[in-house]
Amino acid sequence: MASHGIEIRELYKIFGPQGERFMEAVRGGMSKAELNEKHGHVLGLKNINISMPAGGITVVMGLSGSGKSTLIRHINRLIDPTAGQVLYDGVDVCGMGTNELREFRRHKTAMVFQKFGLLPHRTVMENTVYGLEVQGIERAESTRKAQQWIERVGLSGFENHYPNQLSGGMQQRVGLARALTNDADILLMDEAFSALDPLIRVDMQTVLLDLQKELKKTVVFITHDLDEALRLGDTIAILRDGQVVQQGTGQQIVLQPADSYITAFVKEVNRGRVIQVKTIMGPPAATPPALRVESDTVLEEAARTMTSAGESVAGVVDTSGTLIGAVDLQAIISAMVTPTSHLNAAMAAE
Repeated sequence: MASHGIEIRELYKIFGPQGERFMEAVRGGMSKAELNEKHGHVLGLKNINISMPAGGITVVMGLSGSGKSTLIRHINRLIDPTAGQVLYDGVDVCGMGTNELREFRRHKTAMVFQKFGLLPHRTVMENTVYGLEVQGIERAESTRKAQQWIERVGLSGFENHYPNQLSGGMQQRVGLARALTNDADILLMDEAFSALDPLIRVDMQTVLLDLQKELKKTVVFITHDLDEALRLGDTIAILRDGQVVQQGTGQQIVLQPADSYITAFVKEVNRGRVIQVKTIMGPPAATPPALRVESDTVLEEAARTMTSAGESVAGVVDTSGTLIGAVDLQAIISAMVTPTSHLNAAMAAE
């Protein structure tokens, strides 16, 4: 499936009747607190620059009030910026006319909401076909597509149920099926799993990751949960007070936190679920081990594989199957529990 990346450049949002009037002051360093106290305006976003690669999951995370939901609403222009650009396939969404924007929203983006956003008077099937109805797709075709995705998200047999007859997790599966039925390049997910119980939340994360392996959508996922961000994100951008504090891979953020704020965030992270074996591997052994693990395997999974196989050393292979290194179980266990300088050095070399 064709998919296109998103470039956010020098994006600012000042909420208030005269936002543009204070742009120069904000660019000059006026704080969020000062803007609010002196001028009664709220700084939502300040100089946001993020590349969201095509076909990958970009997670934007931060605490309440950090600006993450404001940011995602700029991508389909539910909010107009005070300044800056949101580029999709080289076209600035912020400069689109009414008709162009309508077509962009209908055909290029789909949104999955925290509170599910289902229409209570419509069945699972009727909710799922809704986006195609808006596009004017013929009913037989829209039903065929909807049925395909209802089955893919595990709701076969529930087509004629209403939202109030479904659990929270099932309702969110309907929301996901509706978004996928729309066949949009960009999937916008605003705290999509935050309202779910922990076990159901993990299950929905797995559903998304499994589908993404095949679909390669450009996914923008908003969350306040670091574990969720680390599990889902190919890249992660962390916001604080409307600004990007750090962005990079999960490994980069865990091993090289930008400041004390990020350090506090990552302090309790299970490193074994983030660090990949290529980060700690040594040179290939003289006698290649029988067991092989892929270079992007996380330490926890590698340790489990090696333990199950009764092996203390494994060869590390790249995506083509070429042997590029070796890793031993003791080194994996050590790296999972103890921050070490060589990990940071390895990250810096990447």
